[in-house]
Amino acid sequence: MKRLRLGQPRTAEKYFRQALLIEPMLITYIGLGKVYVKLDQPLAALDICQKGLEKFPGDVTLLTEMARVQEGLQNMAVSVRHYREVLAQDSSNIEAIACIGMHHFYTDQPEVSLRFYRRLLQMGLYTAELFVNLGLCCFASQQYDMTLVCFQRAFAISSNENIGEIWYNLGHIALGLSDTTWAGQCFRLAIAGDNSHAEAYNNLGVLEARKGRSDLAIAFFQTAASLAPHMFEPFFNQAKIADSVGDLQNSYLIVQKALENYPDHADSKELFAKLKKHFEAL
Repeated sequence: MKRLRLGQPRTAEKYFRQALLIEPMLITYIGLGKVYVKLDQPLAALDICQKGLEKFPGDVTLLTEMARVQEGLQNMAVSVRHYREVLAQDSSNIEAIACIGMHHFYTDQPEVSLRFYRRLLQMGLYTAELFVNLGLCCFASQQYDMTLVCFQRAFAISSNENIGEIWYNLGHIALGLSDTTWAGQCFRLAIAGDNSHAEAYNNLGVLEARKGRSDLAIAFFQTAASLAPHMFEPFFNQAKIADSVGDLQNSYLIVQKALENYPDHADSKELFAKLKKHFEAL
């Protein structure tokens, strides 16, 4: 473990392999799995964890590591299956409960997700992030009376580190209610709480674009793109505005950046195809 913490994963791998030959131990399998995650070899990490489970059936740490790796590979169904196996062994595992709850929320099952988050609350977990998730689940399941109560609790126990995220999520509640003025205020407060919140800048840009303020919208999109170069939304939004005002060359260049970040984005692919066809016809 020490070599791994020192940033020497290859050396750590050699020592872990030698340790397995001497005596297979749980901590050795866990350490070797972490080495392969560090080396960006998720399949090797899964393989070593599976071998560890053959020696130590039902071990929670190995199952959790496999669930994390599968989640990183976007295999959410397999990840959730592993987390359920974790709960079968340890019914109070906070990470497993939270991840399964998140999965149900993003698969349009907010009522089911609400059960898992309430379970965390019953276990004594009392954080701003949990109340935000509860509020979003209540809103998605149309329990509007509880939505703002949850957000009020979140604000009451918030800190400087998470206040921006709370305002950002409340902005989405405002958008769901079609109150763009309130949403704009929430996103600005999110930036006031965290001036590196790229998603809030992007959403403000969208709101300004809807009002016809293209220059201000582009400024917000450029800020969001500089803060989070991995996001595709700011690039696509910039390209869309450039296309609408006739700046086709700039739109063509920017939409390619969006596709680099998210090659399967349908709207970006459609805009790129349209612009490419236009330039080929010249």
